[in-house]
Amino acid sequence: MKYDKFIKAALTGLTLSLAAAAPTMAPAETLRVLRGAASSALSVPMNRAVIVESDVPFTELSIANPGIADISSLSDRTIYVLGKEPGRTTLTLLGAEGRLITNVEIHVAPDLAEFKERLTQILPGENIEVRTANDGIVLSGQVSSIARLERAIELAERYAPGRVSNLMVVGGTQQVMLQVRFAEMQRSVRKSLGAQFDISGSAGGTNIVGGTTTSSGGSNGAVTFGFGAGSMNVNLMIEALESRGVVRTLAEPNLTALSGQEARFLAGGEYPIPVAQDENTITVQFKPFGVELIFIPTVVDGDVINLELTAAVSAVDTTNAFTGGDGISINAFTRRETKTTVEMRDGESFAIAGLIQDDFNDLSEQVPWVGDIPVLGALFRSAAYEREQTELVIIVTPHLVSPTRGAALSLPTDRVRLPSEADLFLLGKTTAGTQIPGGAGEVARQDFTGSYGYVMDE
Repeated sequence: MKYDKFIKAALTGLTLSLAAAAPTMAPAETLRVLRGAASSALSVPMNRAVIVESDVPFTELSIANPGIADISSLSDRTIYVLGKEPGRTTLTLLGAEGRLITNVEIHVAPDLAEFKERLTQILPGENIEVRTANDGIVLSGQVSSIARLERAIELAERYAPGRVSNLMVVGGTQQVMLQVRFAEMQRSVRKSLGAQFDISGSAGGTNIVGGTTTSSGGSNGAVTFGFGAGSMNVNLMIEALESRGVVRTLAEPNLTALSGQEARFLAGGEYPIPVAQDENTITVQFKPFGVELIFIPTVVDGDVINLELTAAVSAVDTTNAFTGGDGISINAFTRRETKTTVEMRDGESFAIAGLIQDDFNDLSEQVPWVGDIPVLGALFRSAAYEREQTELVIIVTPHLVSPTRGAALSLPTDRVRLPSEADLFLLGKTTAGTQIPGGAGEVARQDFTGSYGYVMDE
């Protein structure tokens, strides 16, 4: 007896466990058509089927658009409706002698149940609301990043191609400040060595004039020697010149833009360029030069930022000017430009461009044959040596930023206050101190004593 109770309990527990493990089957969606009552609209998921039941036997069925839904009769009171394409159509039921029983409006829409399930699996934790509108899918709510927004739209396109409306917004900080550092160094070395030798005088009633002009063309660093013998004068000038130069160019533009929007920056000017037109007229176009920056930031996911960046450094080059026949002179431009797309996190830096240019030029002039003589031939030769090196580096650093109160910001003009007449004429002060409360005041009270900026070791 005890064994029978034990076996019955085991079987009962096994039955309950199998019932709990079995998937829950949702009841089939049906629409019942009643005699003398207007039927409601029937919603059919795409690629799914529903049943329409009529309490009156029908003899004939018709569907207005078979491309939207397909029908088949299971009996004289039951209809099988299959959704094929999103849209609306009408199902007509006719009774004996062609009498109209009812018209059923069928609305075929994407299968939102499956779409919501896949959306939860692929993008867990995202607050995305899904609705249907005019045979399409409407997505709304807030997502954590642009990447997840794009994934949700891409998934929705699988269920309603070309009929997805995006009303989602991206949460978190979506404003990006880009710090760009342009650093350029130019070094030049020029050396020249030349000699000028000439003889003048008369011998036997005949004037003698001769010499060489192998000088480098300048008078700096020149030493002149001369002596005479009777009416003959001999002059010798030896010129040796060396010049060095270093130029540093540094710009640090900062620019802030909303994610996905373009921002532009120009620190420089515009140069007028004449352009010939028809009927012998000339118009003027302005070409910008200086430090140019164009970028489009996109916050991809969290603190990952995608940057489409164009950076350029240009200047007017007067050494390569063009002069036209009518006397118009147009200067040339030197320009270094980079255009790239990079991806990095908030606060990380990238050297997006680097240029090392090394130009070398040497020139040797001499008097034929005489200049080839060892040692003494140096008096009849002129040599020039020139080398220019240019190095340019562009470094970018993006930051996610948020607006702040204006009192926390400091301006360059906060450091300076105009002096009074007594300060200027009696005390000789060109500026007067200022007191600004808060963090901005701390910055404004700083001075420029001591080391600051960038230091270059020679």
